[in-house]
Amino acid sequence: MPAEHAGASLEALDLAIEVPGSIANLGAGFDTLAVAIQLYLRLGVRAAPGMNELQFQFTNLQLDGENYIERAFRFLASQGGGSFPSLFITVHSDIPTKAGLGSSAAATVAGLRLYEAIAGPLPPQGLLNAACALEGHPDNVAAALLGGLTVSCQMPDRSVFAVCLPWPESLRFIVLTPKLSLSTYESRRALPRRIAREDAVFNLQRVALFLQALQSGDFSLLREALHDRIHQPFRQKLVPGLEAALTLEHPDLLGVCLSGAGPSIVALAERNFDAVERALQRSFLPTGLEYTIRRLSAHTDSCTPAVMIPSAQESVTT
Repeated sequence: MPAEHAGASLEALDLAIEVPGSIANLGAGFDTLAVAIQLYLRLGVRAAPGMNELQFQFTNLQLDGENYIERAFRFLASQGGGSFPSLFITVHSDIPTKAGLGSSAAATVAGLRLYEAIAGPLPPQGLLNAACALEGHPDNVAAALLGGLTVSCQMPDRSVFAVCLPWPESLRFIVLTPKLSLSTYESRRALPRRIAREDAVFNLQRVALFLQALQSGDFSLLREALHDRIHQPFRQKLVPGLEAALTLEHPDLLGVCLSGAGPSIVALAERNFDAVERALQRSFLPTGLEYTIRRLSAHTDSCTPAVMIPSAQESVTT
């Protein structure tokens, strides 16, 4: 959201806010890694008569459950005194809901950006702190706020460090989304409360390998780096086609992982996208389910330096 809008006359307010979706975990990086993608939630914002009212029009989706845009906006508004000019907001989203592509994080960040549009620029630390308080984990919201590839680390005092890294431009995502909904809550319930030490070491090694593969450009390492023992094996029973996709072989396929909590499945490639897409589709066909397939690139335009999210005891607006 451009800073110059914050000082504009509210009567003439006419804003566009755009927030990217995201792919979290990226194999072994459970609750740690995420990358912003070129699927977007877009708000059109105009002034409305009166005070303290938000009027929403959803142009291409039906609201199912709580409005996370409004929740995030009012969360910040309560920190700033609670009073605000009424707004009329149109919402258009390319990000499917309950698909593991960061729709709730994008809505949360959009609500924070919306408040910022009328209150003036807010520090990145405050925005991230608010987003994490609302979402409960930092990976998707960090990517939605910072762009690019993000690494999040929770500190002993419950503060979180988030850093944005570049994503290789040539490395693209082929995303297969089954036509079924899977909530993050349901997907997390499938995970064990404790893991074996050798499984933790397995994932630590592959997170390090994944980051090195991206930095060095040696994408041949990605297939092994995307392997995981912490969440994907336990989510296979909830995500049809995931087990077959994780063992998929193709000369131009660099690796496969579950996107976030699922059910979207992601294949990485840098060439011969048609063939990789067909291979992913063939692996999924035995499920008999309908699906949508997309070719996506990373959203890197807003990639900003590392930020420290203050602990929960600190104000989100300071």
